[in-house]
Amino acid sequence: MGSLQSVVEFILNLGAAVFVPALMIIIGLIVRMKVKDAVSAGIILGVAFLGMNIVIGFMIEALTPAAQGLAERTGIELTILDGGWTSMATLAWAWPLAFLMFPLQLGINAIMLVFNATKTLNVDLWNVWGKILTAVLIVGVTHNVYLAFAVAAVQVVVELILCDANQRQIQELNGIPGVTVSHSMMIFCVVLMPIDWLLKKIPALRKDMDANALKDKIGIFAENHVMGFIVGALLGIAAGYDVAKTLMLAMQAAAALTLFPMVAKLFMQALSPLSDGISDYMKKRFKDRELFIGLDWPILAGCSEVWVAIVIMVPVTLIFALILPGNGVLPFAGILNISLCAPALVVTGGNLLRMIILGVITTPVFLYVATFFAGTITDLANSTKAISLKTGQEITWSTIEYPVFRFIMAEASKFSIIGLLLLAGWIVLLIFYVKVMRKRTAELEQLG
Repeated sequence: MGSLQSVVEFILNLGAAVFVPALMIIIGLIVRMKVKDAVSAGIILGVAFLGMNIVIGFMIEALTPAAQGLAERTGIELTILDGGWTSMATLAWAWPLAFLMFPLQLGINAIMLVFNATKTLNVDLWNVWGKILTAVLIVGVTHNVYLAFAVAAVQVVVELILCDANQRQIQELNGIPGVTVSHSMMIFCVVLMPIDWLLKKIPALRKDMDANALKDKIGIFAENHVMGFIVGALLGIAAGYDVAKTLMLAMQAAAALTLFPMVAKLFMQALSPLSDGISDYMKKRFKDRELFIGLDWPILAGCSEVWVAIVIMVPVTLIFALILPGNGVLPFAGILNISLCAPALVVTGGNLLRMIILGVITTPVFLYVATFFAGTITDLANSTKAISLKTGQEITWSTIEYPVFRFIMAEASKFSIIGLLLLAGWIVLLIFYVKVMRKRTAELEQLG
C-alpha cells in the first residue's frame, strides 16, 4: 500500500505540464504513431500547458490588486480567507487516503470503456485532486469514509457521461476532433442548461453573439485586445487607480486576452495528430467504436468568449460578495471564475451575452457554497496541518468548482430529506442536459 502511494505521489508531483504530455506520448506510441511525431506532439502539449499557466498567472497578478482596491473602497470587511484552488489542492493531497482516488478513477473508466458505457478515455489524471477534495468535504460533513468514496465514484461516472455528451460541441468550439473536456468543472453545465434553455426563449438572446458575430456588429471593439483594454480600464477606474495604473491594467488585460488564443493554438497543434492517430487505430480494431480523449479545460482556451466573460465576472463577483447577505468570503485567490465561464461557454455554444447573464445569475451560488463549506475546510486545514491559519481564521475557495453538485452531495450524504430531494432534482437535470446535448450533437453533425 505504501509503495502504491509513493508511485502515485511521484507521478502527480510531476505536474500536469509533464505528466499529461508523457501520458499522451505513451498513448501515441500504443496507437502506432511514429516516435518522432508522438514525442513532438507531447512536448508541444507540455509547452501549451506551461504557456497557459504563465498567461493565467500574469492575469491573476494584474487583476487581484485591482479587485482588492475595489473591495477596500467599499469599507466592508469579509472575514473568510479565499485560498483559491491551490490551497484546496494542497488540502486534498494531505488527506491520508488521497492516493486511493487514482486507481478508483482508472478502474471506473476502464470498466465503463469495456462495457461501452462511455466513449471517453480520461487522461486528465492530474486533476484527480478534484475528486479527492469532494471526498474530503464529504468526510468533513459526515465523518464517513465509505460515503466519501461512493460520492467520488459517482463524480467520476458523471464526468464521463458529460464528456460524451459535450464532445461534439467542444469540437465545434475548438476545432479539434476526438477530444473532450473531462475536468469535473463541466458538472456545472447541468445547472446552467435549464437557465440557458429559458433564456433562449427570448428572441434577442437567440442571435449569434460569439466573438466573430460581435466583430461584424461592432467592429474593432470586439477585438480581443480592445475588449481587454476597455474592461481592464473600467476595472482600474472602479478600483480607484490613478491614470497611469489604470492604463497599465488596461494594457495588461489587453495583453492577456491577446495571448490566450495564441497559446491555445498550441493545443490544436499538439492534439490534432494525436487525435488522428487514435482515431485511425480505433477504426482498424474496433469498427463500431469511437474513442474520445478527455483532457483539461485549457483545450477551450482559444475561445475569446471565455476570457471576456471571465474578466467581466471579476467586478460582478466582487459586487455580489459585498452585497449578498450571509456571504462571508471576499474573493481574491479565486477571483477568476473559470469554473463558471468554461461550462457556460459549452452550454451556450459561445454566446457571450448569455454567458454573461448566466454568470450574473449563478455567481451568488459560488459565494454561498464557499461560505457553507468554510467551517469544514477550516477544520480539515487545522487537523491536517496542510495549511497554516491564524487562530480563529477561516478559509474557503470563493469560486469553488461545481458548487451545486458538492453542496447537494454533502446534504444527501447526511440522508436529510432536503438533500435527497435536491439529489433527485439534480438527476432529472442531468438527464435533461444529456438529452439536449445529444440533440445538439445530431444538429451539428447534420451541418457538417
